[in-house]
Amino acid sequence: MDISNLKMEKKSLVNVRFRDILIWTVYPGVMSIGLIIYYGLKSYGINVFLSSYVATIIAGVGLITFFELVLPYRKEWLPSKSDVGTDFIFMMLVQVLLPYLLSIFSVSWLFDFINNNNLNLSDLWPHNYPIWIQILIMILSGDFLRYWLHRAAHTWNLLWRFHAVHHSVHKLYWLNLGRFHPLDRSLQLLCDSLPFIFLSVSKEVLALYSVIYSIKGFFQHCNIDVKLGWFNYIISGPELHRWHHSTNINESNNNYGNHVIIWDILFGTYFLPNDKNVSELGLLNRNYPMSFLKQMQAPFIKGIDIAH
Repeated sequence: MDISNLKMEKKSLVNVRFRDILIWTVYPGVMSIGLIIYYGLKSYGINVFLSSYVATIIAGVGLITFFELVLPYRKEWLPSKSDVGTDFIFMMLVQVLLPYLLSIFSVSWLFDFINNNNLNLSDLWPHNYPIWIQILIMILSGDFLRYWLHRAAHTWNLLWRFHAVHHSVHKLYWLNLGRFHPLDRSLQLLCDSLPFIFLSVSKEVLALYSVIYSIKGFFQHCNIDVKLGWFNYIISGPELHRWHHSTNINESNNNYGNHVIIWDILFGTYFLPNDKNVSELGLLNRNYPMSFLKQMQAPFIKGIDIAH
């Protein structure tokens, strides 16, 4: 036997085995690194929100981008420069700036209302519970509200016209997580973020939740070949979410969960077939506008796409 061919076969086998290991470990590995960075920075006395931002950028943005390049689920889903440019605008304006502005104005108004009416909403939150129990309560309660909002956005035409912006993409990668119409995103924030601010949840809990929320979201849309196994019955990960973006409405009208998938299991919208892979992504209208400004206008154009 040719020694050079034998060496090449061994090298190929090692690469395959290493890839198999990565497929199963990249998700928990990146999430763990994000949490380690967060707690490490926090232990040095760095502000918890700054710690959460740094952890999200390094683990969420940096590592997930790296693994999309070296371990892609589908190479044809790698974004073009125009894709990245448009999705970057969405990310900065809708996912970064909008939540900040909305929290400032809504919190200011609410606190004035609370003070004027002698209300104390903070008593409704279990502040003395361990931080991870509070995180779990946030995830389950926020996801319950998001589940029904998301499901309504696929069945009520008025909501769908705004939510269709998010489903317009023909490929999935982490940056197009941010592609939402501002009105659609505002409704989501009313369910999974602002209620906890109103309840005066501590900044330590909110910062840790932000790390988990962000990295999870990036993974949900990522173009990385990952396997979650039985965690697919708990986590709303990329294997499930890809089906939610299918052009086939019998496939996409499922897997509404944001953090977890348990509400889909309980209410009959869990979908993860074992005998096929998702094919075409996006809207039924393949000519739906894709630029930022045109997608801001699209929900107001009746009939530009049908609800699914």
